[in-house]
Amino acid sequence: MDGPTAGEAHGPTASVDPLRSRENIVRDALVVVLAFVSGSTDALGFVRLGNVFTSVMTGNLVLLGVAAGRREAALALHTGDAFVGFVAGALLGARLAGRPVRGQPMWPRAVSRALALELAAFVFVAVWWEAVGGHPTAHTTYVLLAVNAAALGMQSSAILRFGVSGLSSTYLTGTLTTFVASLANRSDSFPRRSFALLIAVVTGAALGAVLTVEVPRAAPLVPVVLLLAVLASARRSLAPS
Repeated sequence: MDGPTAGEAHGPTASVDPLRSRENIVRDALVVVLAFVSGSTDALGFVRLGNVFTSVMTGNLVLLGVAAGRREAALALHTGDAFVGFVAGALLGARLAGRPVRGQPMWPRAVSRALALELAAFVFVAVWWEAVGGHPTAHTTYVLLAVNAAALGMQSSAILRFGVSGLSSTYLTGTLTTFVASLANRSDSFPRRSFALLIAVVTGAALGAVLTVEVPRAAPLVPVVLLLAVLASARRSLAPS
């Protein structure tokens, strides 16, 4: 997959560590799964929790402007709710995950701590969602929206700990730009990681939308199950330390 890794050797004479290379692929694959989580959660928020996003804050800022221009108080409140939740989650996630350091393992234990808290947030949403039969009231949508946005804020900060340029599970406008630029410049290697991240967020959103409409009680279980799988896989394959 494309993109440099923190601590990787560079240059034509650098030797390639097979174990490091395998771990690099596993890590990127797990981040792709997290992008799927982002897509499914965004779809749930957009379809059922106020027509706003839980991870795409640039889009929410545009919606906030639209709400102001059209004087739509409900849209403004939902957008602001998601924005505040995301920022709070990003701050907390950054404190838990920390900053990249030279020589860090491929999957630092701090990343798993941040993702574990994200998992707890998603479990909270799933339990509440089940309690109301998949049909939250107008007032409770604000709580569920804020918690989902906070969860993805934590995830965004956790991914930054890897210190890998272009590796993100929520901010994918840059990923799309990188993908198109690589094609336009006829790069020697196909940008597989960027392509996989883009496909993951789209398919995640598709599944999330279908479940939210057709099987609403199952929709919030997708991020719970996938996050559990990511944490288990990281622990087994990447030995966080």
